[in-house]
Amino acid sequence: MGDLLFRLGCDIGGTFTDFILLNQETGETEIHKLLTTPDDPSKAVLSGIERYLESRPDLLSEMENIIHGTTLVINAIIERKGALTALITTGGLRDILEIGREKRYDIYDVFISYPPPLVPRYLRREVGERINRDGLVIKRLDEQEAGKVAAELAAAGVESIAVCFLHSFVNPEHEQLMGRVLKETCGQIPFSLSSEVLPEIREYERTSTTVANSYVQPLTNRYLNNLKDSLSSMGFNRKLFVMLSSGGTASLETAIKYPIRICESGPASGVMAARFYGRAAGIEDLLSFDMGGTTAKSCIVSGGQAAMTQTYEVARMHRFKRGSGIPLRIPVIDLMETGAGGGSIAHVDDMGLLKVGPISAGAEPGPACYGRGGAEPTVSDADLCLGYLNPDYFLGGQMQLDHEAGLAAIQDRIGVPLKVSLTDAAWGIHSLVNENMAAAIRMQVAEKGLDISRFTLVAFGGAGPVHAYNLASTLNISCILIPHAAGVASALGFFTVPLSFEHSRSHKASLSDADMGEIERIYGELEEEGRLILSGAGYSGEIEYSRTADARYSGQGFEITFPLPHRDFRGMDVEQVIKSFNQHYQALYGRLYSDIPVELVTLRSVARGPERHLNLSRPELKGGSVDDALKGNREAYSPEIGQIMNHTVYDRYLLPAGTALKGPAIIEERESTTIIGKGGRAVMDEYGTLHIEVAAGK
Repeated sequence: MGDLLFRLGCDIGGTFTDFILLNQETGETEIHKLLTTPDDPSKAVLSGIERYLESRPDLLSEMENIIHGTTLVINAIIERKGALTALITTGGLRDILEIGREKRYDIYDVFISYPPPLVPRYLRREVGERINRDGLVIKRLDEQEAGKVAAELAAAGVESIAVCFLHSFVNPEHEQLMGRVLKETCGQIPFSLSSEVLPEIREYERTSTTVANSYVQPLTNRYLNNLKDSLSSMGFNRKLFVMLSSGGTASLETAIKYPIRICESGPASGVMAARFYGRAAGIEDLLSFDMGGTTAKSCIVSGGQAAMTQTYEVARMHRFKRGSGIPLRIPVIDLMETGAGGGSIAHVDDMGLLKVGPISAGAEPGPACYGRGGAEPTVSDADLCLGYLNPDYFLGGQMQLDHEAGLAAIQDRIGVPLKVSLTDAAWGIHSLVNENMAAAIRMQVAEKGLDISRFTLVAFGGAGPVHAYNLASTLNISCILIPHAAGVASALGFFTVPLSFEHSRSHKASLSDADMGEIERIYGELEEEGRLILSGAGYSGEIEYSRTADARYSGQGFEITFPLPHRDFRGMDVEQVIKSFNQHYQALYGRLYSDIPVELVTLRSVARGPERHLNLSRPELKGGSVDDALKGNREAYSPEIGQIMNHTVYDRYLLPAGTALKGPAIIEERESTTIIGKGGRAVMDEYGTLHIEVAAGK
């Protein structure tokens, strides 16, 4: 390891930017939390690093790498702040982004609406080329016509170009030619080819994903390169890695080429952190729950593995209605996200009903209690009003909360319109946001046919531990884990994941008569592409390859993903592959169609470096007994009795290992606060993780 003792994780959220510095030799960590700078997220990143440099001037020279997670990509799509993008496609497919799948996500809604396409119609161009489904050229791309289209788009001032030709996933020849023409004609204008971004079937999803990649590419390029240059000017000249939505990390160059792969960068890291703490506690069935200032994210981790999906939607018109957003076909950890964070705004609607979120006060101006000009009541204001938050110890006392402003916002905007007391208004906000999250989690779990009560809730994020106890009670979950430094746990997740990247390619074939040699050839090419990605990131060690495939019963419209043994397909027993598919199909749907042939659709390969062992040090214990950690008492709301009651308050940093506590209690740390309800019990283990037992019967 030499002199490179440190690694830095930096997670940019909608409200806060979290930092965690890891000493690889001792396992010690040092954490920071700053308000995000929405106008330029890199400002908060650089400010956080400068804070470390105040006490460690030579830190950057001792830094092995910096791992970065960001919401930049998904926010740019949702807020429509990406590049002016053009689309070049096969003749007749100009309107594919609006035609979609010709399927209404709500057949009874006469006012149904869809998100506007990321490319306006006047910037969509067709060229007269055609390749059939077998990859044979029906009509060759005219290079002169391609050049004319490229010149028109350059003259129109476009900032990015997406190219998506029919059946290019089988034969990319025409897209590659279009790419060469764009490079010659359009100079520095970046472009994305669907045969590189997503070489898979389904024109709509492939076009949508490629367009989204182009839409955010210039923004991501500027941001990441500016960040790299700023860090270089500060003295850091080693690798900057970026977290992928799939739960791995990639180089800066890969993130710039495929920015759509980092749209759920930070949330994915949180799931990896939850898995790490679950493994440390010997628990493999987890519900990861990450509640920050803007959103709450949950994910099922079953058998130690996070749930994955290849289908993802952003910018939904209706949060819980699938099909109402922009579809992306990328490998991503299967997250359920709700607009339920500490900054989520509460309001009374036209029907006189209380609503919370999805709009957030964010970092600017933030909740009313932040004292930065916000006037709308938020979840954080409600938690402060209920006594759960200490106005003098928010962020360890670095940020003083305006208690009166928070209370006034709730009373004026919620209490008065609903004609309820201040406490009832605050509890209404707190309990409603919990119910919203519980409803989303129940849907997520029901789709997988799982019993949520047998899972352990791992709660983190600034607001997660505040809401975890009542959320677990609502879901009938009996056990909770609150990790040490829960407020920045997502940033710690960066250290638990390896370099990795997934490549895919559609290849339709019935398994019973498939050309196994051809399948092996394709997998070999995918693995070579993965090797090049990892070697480009500076990795030269042993690479692990895992193979999966998307398959279906012949005649079905959609596929399931199932694992394949990593060995030469040319000598593989086809019946074993069919058996593996049937096992996964039955687990999902409870039945089989043994008389129908199984059809391969898409082949997938993940290239992965080794997981680096993360050996965290035990938190330094400053106290010798529970009495040393006692901070006093605070009046706070208890839902078990429906009124305000005395809660014992503890300093988490002074609680010794083996401490056993009874609720009602409040445990404070710099980045978060944990609530234990009446009848609940908690034990702190040697690594500073709180194991909470939820009282039965609530």
